[in-house]
Amino acid sequence: MSIDEAHVIDIVSKNKNGCIVLTISDHLNWEKTKEHLLLLQEKINTYLIFVESGEVYEKYPEAKGCPLEIEVMFHYQPNPEAYSFLAKVRAIVETAGYSFRFEQFSATPFPI
Repeated sequence: MSIDEAHVIDIVSKNKNGCIVLTISDHLNWEKTKEHLLLLQEKINTYLIFVESGEVYEKYPEAKGCPLEIEVMFHYQPNPEAYSFLAKVRAIVETAGYSFRFEQFSATPFPI
């Protein structure tokens, strides 16, 4: 599951603070910024619909009463245009009453 699958919720977890975290897995580079941002926008919209429709509580009843956060985990560092987009998204998501965060995930491969 990843940003390529616009209508799929990638990861649902609960953090140590009791917050339900809905994670978007973004493995794409930023060579085609406009296309990338359109995919990301569609994926974020899917997540907002999942939350606002109450489907999150149907599929994960333990989420009731917990704060919700949408996070995007990027494989590649966002470029300036993406940072501008993410700032706008944060404002919209937080106005709706949810948290929004993003970060670049860099994994160190296990030695073989």
